[in-house]
Amino acid sequence: MRNKGEYLFTSESVSEGHPDKVADRISDTVLDTFLAADPYSRVACETLVTTNRIVLAGETRGPDTVTPELLTHLARMAVRDIGYDQEGFSWRLADVQVHLHAQSQDIAQGVDSAGNKDEGAGDQGIMFGYACTETPSLMPAPLYYAHLILRRMSERRRNSDVAVRGLLPDSKSQVTLRYVDGKPVGATSIVVSTQHEDHLEQAEIKRMLLPVIESSLPQGWMPPEKEIYINPTGKFVIGGPDGDCGLTGRKIIVDTYGGAAPHGGGAFSGKDPTKVDRSAAYACRYLAKNVVAAGLADRCTLQISYAIGVSHPLSVYVDLHGTGKDVDEAKVEKTLRELMNLSPRGIREHLHLNRPIYAVTSAYGHFGREPDEEKGTFTWERTDLVAELKRAFGR
Repeated sequence: MRNKGEYLFTSESVSEGHPDKVADRISDTVLDTFLAADPYSRVACETLVTTNRIVLAGETRGPDTVTPELLTHLARMAVRDIGYDQEGFSWRLADVQVHLHAQSQDIAQGVDSAGNKDEGAGDQGIMFGYACTETPSLMPAPLYYAHLILRRMSERRRNSDVAVRGLLPDSKSQVTLRYVDGKPVGATSIVVSTQHEDHLEQAEIKRMLLPVIESSLPQGWMPPEKEIYINPTGKFVIGGPDGDCGLTGRKIIVDTYGGAAPHGGGAFSGKDPTKVDRSAAYACRYLAKNVVAAGLADRCTLQISYAIGVSHPLSVYVDLHGTGKDVDEAKVEKTLRELMNLSPRGIREHLHLNRPIYAVTSAYGHFGREPDEEKGTFTWERTDLVAELKRAFGR
């Protein structure tokens, strides 16, 4: 985004009940199940969800204790937790099919370590990370507030809050902010669409959601009421996978930076950490966040590239967007490579990724979340490199 002038920027989010997020949740539940049984399992699981049907497909390598019957049960439990027990999509009634097979030996021989060969990347690719000073979590503000609105709606729905009674799991949000000289100063429009029970009138839904929206934004940021669009198409009763087919990996911009930063193209959910699409994207966010948290810049974009079967990154690139605080970007690149081993093995070990920590990442973004030391989740959100970065740059 620009550092000068006035402009508008928009990001969207979707809830855990959105069809694509239901698919992401199931894929990450499969991954967690394998990693709980064997931390070095290999998983690439795709999920399709549609009217009362769930289909799992992909490649795995792990213990025989993870059976199709177990995965069928856990897929149902994931859907139940999200909140679907509707006529068109029910955790009890959906037909679940499991079509997972063994990982290709051609891929395995490139990824596995052997003799003097270190573990290689699970695929070629470019991964990006980003951080900025717009929000306390060092995430872009439009996406941060789009996520926050939906998370608060979900929390109230899950807690059976009477103030939102009748709202159902599928929802979307979109937040447009006005920027002045690179800083967000207020919202110019908000869009929220939510599935609901048939008896609710649209005016009642708007009355329910306006307080949620206002409480999610900084004071004074609410747009004029005419620029707040709640269920703009009207009735939204048929939703979730019954209303729209869902697939794993179709919300990669929602999952990352809301369009405020580049994306390498690879999805995250259902992939074990040998897949650099996921693990290296986490490492990029981790490093970019630490650069900004250390006060070296107000914005940082980081790119890392890999080749399949090769352990070391082919390139590391840093862009501070003209916001660097008397630091040389080439030195930042060199310092980051010294502070963290960016091989697939190095990333896994540094961020402790071989654990069943992924189901919670499947909705409301993989970045900008609070790390939980007890559960071991969101380790890539830690800022534990700040002291070393400050020391390296004499701060």
